[in-house]
Amino acid sequence: MASEIEVLEDTTTTMAASAAPVAPASPSPSPAAAADGEEGEGPAPAAEDDSLKNDVYTAAAYGDLEKLQRLVEGEGHPVTEPDGLGYHALQWAALNNRVAAAQYILEHGADVNAVDHTGQTALHWSAVRGHIQVAELLLKEGAKVDVADLYGYQATHVAAQYGQTAFIYHIVAKWNADPDVPDNDGRSPLHWAAYKGFADSIRLLLYLDAYRGRQDKEGCTPLHWAAIRGNLEACTVLVQAGKKDDLMVKDKTGLTPAQLAADKSHRQVAFFLDNAKRVYDRGCDGNTNFGKLSKLGLAPVLWCIIVGLLATYIHSVISGQYIMDMTAPFGLFAWSGVFLATAGLVMFYKCSRKDPGYIKANIRDSQNQRDDEPLLKLELDNPALLSGNWSQLCITCKIVRPVRSKHCSTCDRCVEQFDHHCPWVSNCIGKKNKWEFFMFITLEVFAMIITGSAAIIRMVRDPASPASFIPWLSYSAFNHIGALSFFIMDLFLFFGVAVLAVVQASQIAKNITTNEMANSMRYSYLRGPGGRFRNPFDHGARKNCSEFLLNGYSEDIERLDHTSHTDEEMGMIQMTNAVSQNGEGPSHHGNGTGHSCAESHAHSKSHSQVSSSQCCDHSKKTDRTPLGLGLGLGRNSASRQYVRSLLPL
Repeated sequence: MASEIEVLEDTTTTMAASAAPVAPASPSPSPAAAADGEEGEGPAPAAEDDSLKNDVYTAAAYGDLEKLQRLVEGEGHPVTEPDGLGYHALQWAALNNRVAAAQYILEHGADVNAVDHTGQTALHWSAVRGHIQVAELLLKEGAKVDVADLYGYQATHVAAQYGQTAFIYHIVAKWNADPDVPDNDGRSPLHWAAYKGFADSIRLLLYLDAYRGRQDKEGCTPLHWAAIRGNLEACTVLVQAGKKDDLMVKDKTGLTPAQLAADKSHRQVAFFLDNAKRVYDRGCDGNTNFGKLSKLGLAPVLWCIIVGLLATYIHSVISGQYIMDMTAPFGLFAWSGVFLATAGLVMFYKCSRKDPGYIKANIRDSQNQRDDEPLLKLELDNPALLSGNWSQLCITCKIVRPVRSKHCSTCDRCVEQFDHHCPWVSNCIGKKNKWEFFMFITLEVFAMIITGSAAIIRMVRDPASPASFIPWLSYSAFNHIGALSFFIMDLFLFFGVAVLAVVQASQIAKNITTNEMANSMRYSYLRGPGGRFRNPFDHGARKNCSEFLLNGYSEDIERLDHTSHTDEEMGMIQMTNAVSQNGEGPSHHGNGTGHSCAESHAHSKSHSQVSSSQCCDHSKKTDRTPLGLGLGLGRNSASRQYVRSLLPL
């Protein structure tokens, strides 16, 4: 049985980058002329170029309102008829985000829900490049958000196939589009996002309660498709949001996601999935007794160790039997270690019991919220989502996390200014308890220095002890076994705690967390120009330390970097803003994974038709991408040349 979508061979060549726009072809040019144009042997005559461009479809694709008015009002060309390939002028305007042209076409009688021969509307085409502006116009004019083409693809499917996360966010949050509707083959938008490796789209769809266990007609879940393509990040997001059962699901061939990844030679993905299964098998998922014990942490153990060492120190060092009596200054010094260790225990208790900065989860209230109302509607105006920071979505808590926060898998809660989860204090270290944690380890470091020094002084000052090291060690092990044992344990613990204290102090001075240091490349707010590391919250060591020590935490206030622009750069910025306000300028919509779709992209590819009912076997190690938007382009050169001409460079 098969689990991969077969794609019809796409022999369409990419558009050649050019300084000037390519002259569009007529709806049905001759094969010879099309072949000449494809091979780039030279430009066609000017008169022929003008005749080829003289249609409403090219004008709509380029947003040429003047030409549209001349053709429609002056020459009587209709905007309601499809072109030679069956596509409408409104679709070409939607594909290239020509808002004004689309508005003009609608005002002159075009049907907003008109379909081509594949059953696709202009809304489908706007989803390819994630053009929200023209999609909003279409929806306001009555476009059906749930219309499906011949393959069952709705606009959410197309957006997921092209990684247009912002587009999905908009039509679901504002227009109640279904984020989990299956197509004719039983594949939801989550299947497509997982197959194509768009991690941010996966996060958003899971946040919207998309069913991660849905199996398509081949028995494949989204995790199967991510494993087939070897998309490690997609697999990571799905596994973190899922359960052990997701790793054990078999498709109709009897293969699990890990086995599929191994079959496709994706070793890293196969290792990750196998390791995730082993973690669940060891009972670390929090549902078994061992899992519950791991969540309890090692705080009771550490508490007993500290108390036991203090008792040993008082009994063997301070109150021990020594020939030489302890002087008052030395006694004060020795007892100060006890006081510091006791103060550290108080900080330890407060850190362990205190709320580290848990963020309240957003739980759906069935009585106050309709079943068809998406959770995302509550966060429609969230600045993080409006700016495309999809990594701040918490799939489990159903919230948009503040910047610098993270979901702790052990506590199963989102923590503000998450630093790390410390098993020794059985709690997360976050914004509200980091001060107690830092004071705890700092006090214990000084306590260990004092108590260790007092123990060694007491043993060395014994008049009966030998002068050489080996005999002295034997004498101390026999006569001062308690003090020697304490010193060895104190020295063993000191190095680990001291290193931790130094690292924490360094991070406080830089106003950065352990999580941010370990995952600096994952967070976009920690990357400056050129992709280099940049901490926007570092206001200098003096201010960082004073704010932390006095307030108990550091505020998430970004440092303002003053950059200067030349007059020429400022002029270009103003021109760009002016064009963007008219809705006709190049529109970039990030897909959340570093890809950007722009109408002026020089290497945009023509779309190939998908036969969604045909599949190929697992044994075929193909990396061909399933393009969900079937524009129905034929294999002839004329069709390809015509479509290429309507995609502006």
